[in-house]
Amino acid sequence: MELTDDQDAILRTVREFVDRDVLPSVAKYDRADEFPQPLYERMVEMGLFGMTIPEEHGGLGLDVMTYALVVAELSRGWISLSGIMNTHFMAAWMIQNFGTEAQKAELLPLMATAELRAAYSMTEAGAGSDVQAIRTAATKIDGGWSLTGQKMWSTNGLRSGMVMLLAVTDPTASPRHKGMTAFLVRKEAGVTHQPGLTIPPNLKKLGYKGVETTELVFDNFHLGDDAVLGGPGGIGQGFKYFMAAVELGRVNVAARAVGVARCAFEQAIKYAQERETFGRKIAQHQAIQLKLAQMGTRIRAAELLTFDAARRKASGERADLEAGMAKLYATETAEFCALEAMRIHGGYGYSQEYMVERLYRDAPLLILGEGTNEIQQLLIARRLIEMNPA
Repeated sequence: MELTDDQDAILRTVREFVDRDVLPSVAKYDRADEFPQPLYERMVEMGLFGMTIPEEHGGLGLDVMTYALVVAELSRGWISLSGIMNTHFMAAWMIQNFGTEAQKAELLPLMATAELRAAYSMTEAGAGSDVQAIRTAATKIDGGWSLTGQKMWSTNGLRSGMVMLLAVTDPTASPRHKGMTAFLVRKEAGVTHQPGLTIPPNLKKLGYKGVETTELVFDNFHLGDDAVLGGPGGIGQGFKYFMAAVELGRVNVAARAVGVARCAFEQAIKYAQERETFGRKIAQHQAIQLKLAQMGTRIRAAELLTFDAARRKASGERADLEAGMAKLYATETAEFCALEAMRIHGGYGYSQEYMVERLYRDAPLLILGEGTNEIQQLLIARRLIEMNPA
């Protein structure tokens, strides 16, 4: 794939950052489950939080394709870094595409510099893949809305100053998704208890450390009328807005998976050329060569699927099928490569002395996030049937 001069320059900068600052320090943050403040600050300095925000609002004005390339490179270092950015990116994209001019003018300049960081909240304890089952409700009151309900798995839920949130505004709507609205929920960043909102301690996870994953418990949290994404015309449009962003999120998850798979392959092939058994490097054993061949081939296929979906999304084409395929294949590839890298390392792959054990813990998240891979296969099949009528 041929890169533009801008893409080449930003990728070189991010690659240097990953090699110099991220890879040498990631084990410390991962084991302590600690937010990587110095790495975050460097990402802010590089302008990564405003990558796709238009220049007139203080961003870099880059396209989704460039964003996907950067996410893959960041994830080669640590998927948690791309996780810190992804909810912010999706919220900014929704404001750019569905927000009022006033919302764009107020929020996007703050988001471009990460002065205002955004979380993205749709999932609930009883509503994951079945988004229409959400129960969090916003009730119209004088001068605004009253928000009550409980959200789950909110990445960046504590440190963000705004949450892009989906709530039910008309429980009688049929079909149900027509009674859902997207809200821009402004809150105090880093505060666990504030009027109408409680953020319990972080959820403990197998991997994906260093970035908080929280519940958000709302109890008559007050929102102004201007909190509706898109203004009055956005009432009842929230499901449509969120589904458009999820399609974008699937490209992001696929790019993250490409990064994880690349890292696993790099670690595996390096180790295979250093480790000796039976008098020669293990890279010379056919059994190891077969594993490397499988890893390399699958990674290449995942790259092609992912960046094709990103290119289509960037050009404004419909990309739900391509994004779903990329997400499905790339995430399965990441898990496959993480396990194969561990096998190539043998017993050392199971120890914290080598990073492949972290990759093995991080990769499964990608299979579950932005729609499980079981759901992806259903969506892919439905779209294929639609495209190929009998």
